[in-house]
Amino acid sequence: QVQLVESGGGLVQAGGSLRLSCAVSGRIFGRNAMAWFRRAPGKERDFVAFINWSGGITYYADSVKGRFTVSRDNAKNTVYLQMNSLKPEDTAVYYCAAKITEWISLRSADYNSWGQGTQVTVSS
Repeated sequence: QVQLVESGGGLVQAGGSLRLSCAVSGRIFGRNAMAWFRRAPGKERDFVAFINWSGGITYYADSVKGRFTVSRDNAKNTVYLQMNSLKPEDTAVYYCAAKITEWISLRSADYNSWGQGTQVTVSS
């Protein structure tokens, strides 16, 4: 079982930046593909970004492409989400998730382990 703990959320003005971190413990981190999802108030949980186990493959939701960057440091067992040019519509609870299979997936049901989430609020 993989344990995930997110951090780095907070309140930021539109146009600002935040970097989220997801610390991973438990199973061999380097073999887990990882993703970030988010849930805005009153909405479903949506895919944000994916990164494979080596970090060589990434994929983004259209809504964040060009503004967000996902990365990982396997030596530190940590995944990051750098968020730039933030917009009020980026306000949500952000979750990191892990799965043991390598393929890209945008479906939350494909992920085996989840963190508790970190709140990101973007003011206009």
